Amino acid sequence: MTIALSILATIATVFAGWRAMRRTRFFLHIFQLETYKFDRYGDWLLTHIPSAVVRLSHAVGAGLLGLAAAGFAYYDANWVALGLLPLWTLSFISSRRYRSDQEKKPLAFTARMTRLALATGAVALLPLACGALYGWMRADPSGFFWYLLGFLVTDLGAPLWVALGAGLTHPIETIIQEGFKREARQHLKERSNLSVIGITGSYGKTSTKFIVAELLRQKFNVYATPSSYNTPMGLCLAVNEHLKPEHQVLVLEYGIRYPGDIDELCDIARPSLSVVTTIGVAHLETMGSMDAIADEKGKLVEYTSPNGPTVLNADDDRVDAMAARADGPVWRISTEGAPDADITAHNIRYDTNGTSFSVTDDTGTTATFHTRLLGVHNVTNVLLAVAVGRSMGLRLRQMAHAAERIDPIEHRLQLRERGNVTIIDDAFNSNPIGARNAVEILGQMNEGRRVIVTPGMVELGERQWSENKTLGTHIAEHGIDLAVLIGSEQTAPIREGLAEAEFPDERVKIFESLFEAQEFLKQYLESGDVVLYENDLPDQY
Repeated sequence: MTIALSILATIATVFAGWRAMRRTRFFLHIFQLETYKFDRYGDWLLTHIPSAVVRLSHAVGAGLLGLAAAGFAYYDANWVALGLLPLWTLSFISSRRYRSDQEKKPLAFTARMTRLALATGAVALLPLACGALYGWMRADPSGFFWYLLGFLVTDLGAPLWVALGAGLTHPIETIIQEGFKREARQHLKERSNLSVIGITGSYGKTSTKFIVAELLRQKFNVYATPSSYNTPMGLCLAVNEHLKPEHQVLVLEYGIRYPGDIDELCDIARPSLSVVTTIGVAHLETMGSMDAIADEKGKLVEYTSPNGPTVLNADDDRVDAMAARADGPVWRISTEGAPDADITAHNIRYDTNGTSFSVTDDTGTTATFHTRLLGVHNVTNVLLAVAVGRSMGLRLRQMAHAAERIDPIEHRLQLRERGNVTIIDDAFNSNPIGARNAVEILGQMNEGRRVIVTPGMVELGERQWSENKTLGTHIAEHGIDLAVLIGSEQTAPIREGLAEAEFPDERVKIFESLFEAQEFLKQYLESGDVVLYENDLPDQY
């Protein structure tokens, strides 16, 4: 009997331990995807209680322990334990919910995550260790009750252990981050001849950043942060690790999610020239209102060095109004013929090769620009970069030549070929204006069938339903042949918009994951078809 109990206990330990480990790793991943923010992590947990936080196995485990407690009181403890252990193994044998072979953004064991994982592991082991110790002290098979109770608490409490681990490491992380900030401030203080260009806005920051860098390279040695480095630690990493003495211009983007974010970013790197692209509904959920977003973004203008230039998108009223907050010269750009704009674009044309348009600058000079970038919003981004270039002494024709070399930015209306199928990759776009613009571009493609693949947009606060519904209507109105929607619940407002615009049901396909949709498209697509991938939500959605 003792040998049988030992074998069954070992098997139960292996499966329950594996499941608890997978579950803890899962919630560590979610915490990282939610940018290590307690409030975002808490919101995610509250919306995923039945699907991830509390599972049927926990109820079954609690029921088994209840039956075992009664059994130990009335029957032979050996036989009760002999029945309990295999049933426990069966209850916790599956960890499928907590693993994925196709994570879009896998868990990254950075130094910070390693510290968090160690702290979380230490906290998570406490209930298990207490249960095991107390069970061992019982010195009879009824001790398995306490051992398995420890496992149940460890497994069920996984999301809590991650939060507690984060709370324990928070002071350490704060000290480390403050050290990075001091180092970045000191680096910039020693570079008085360095021009720091700060770019903010709800949309177009990253694209504008890369375009500014490309145009300015005609005259300067430029460093622009890679990808979407727009957080305090992203700026610190760029300044501390990548900025070299030979760089004359540093191009940074300033992202916000909460009030006060611009203050924190400018405390690290104050711009000598600022650019504001647009004000939109991105992060409306955390900022509260469009006016609050504009107020926060406008702080970048106020933080600009005395007499430093400010470049504004005059087609956006909230951005244009920021001129009143500027201390130095203001450059305005427009694609819509704003009368007071210094840099304007007209005669805009685009096709599968990119976009062509004419630009007139502050001197009245006109030049034709051609770029592989798609969409009117990218024309706005180019004009913003042209204004930066003009404020720093570049000539218009010089910049027109440079614009031809601008590479499409990955996952932002990026044109690609997959066999004989054209892909418009707009997977990083998550704003309503950009999404509608992408649909219009898809609608103008005349070769083959036009297919959109999208999960819709998130983090739009109270406007999330209406904006997604409008996207559905927009899809129906622009001659799209097939709408492939990812996530039945997430895309409900898009379907509502499609239905209201009388888009045929048979031209709508719904899948629960992008991977399922791609399997379908492998069979569906034919030579000449064009597919728009519009937004790609991360793993936690």
